[in-house]
Parts: sequence; structure tokens; C-alpha cells
Amino acid sequence: MTYTLFVVLIVLAAILMILVVLIQESKGGGLASNFSSSNAIMGVRKTTNVVEKTTWGVAIAMVILSIACAYVAPQASTEQSVMERSATETQTTNPTNTQGFGASQQVPQMPQTPAK
Repeated sequence: MTYTLFVVLIVLAAILMILVVLIQESKGGGLASNFSSSNAIMGVRKTTNVVEKTTWGVAIAMVILSIACAYVAPQASTEQSVMERSATETQTTNPTNTQGFGASQQVPQMPQTPAK
């Protein structure tokens, strides 16, 4: 349950990070130019500081959530991996197509006809 919660929080933080980075003002102006009214109220430098601090905050939150998620990740109950188990439970290759094995290497026997 906690693992799923951490995964959901990481996804939400990633989406928030995408939105915050898109809002930041870049060399080309970015999407921050659409918020010119807030720049006039708080000042251009304060808006940049808020967006930059939000970016750092979300990045730190993602790192902390990722470490916590790795700590509470479910552990395997056996030493055998899922791939090994599925390979041993079911045969995944066709013996007639595998080189060096199976029917493709066998010489077909000709049916014997009775002597006249």
C-alpha cells in the first residue's frame, strides 16, 4: 500500500515539475510571459524566485520520495526471478526450429517395402 502511494506521489511530483519548468522564463520568454499581470504586482524578480524555489522544492521532493519508494519496495519471496520461473515452467522454443536439436537434425526413415 505504501509503495503504491509513493509511486503515485512521484508521478504527481513529475507532472508538477513539468508544469513548473514550462512556466519558467527562458531565453525565448517561455510561458512566463503570459503571467505579466502577476509580474507587475510582485515584481519580475520575485516571480522568478518563487518559480525557481518551487522547481528546487519539487526536485528535492522527488529525490526523497524516490529513496523512500526504494526503501519500501516489495521484496521477492524466492531467489528465482520471474523470467527464470516462466522459462522453466513453459517451453518457449520449438525443438524443430532450434539448431542442433530436435527433428530438424534427424534423418527421416524411409518406409520399408516388402521384398517381392
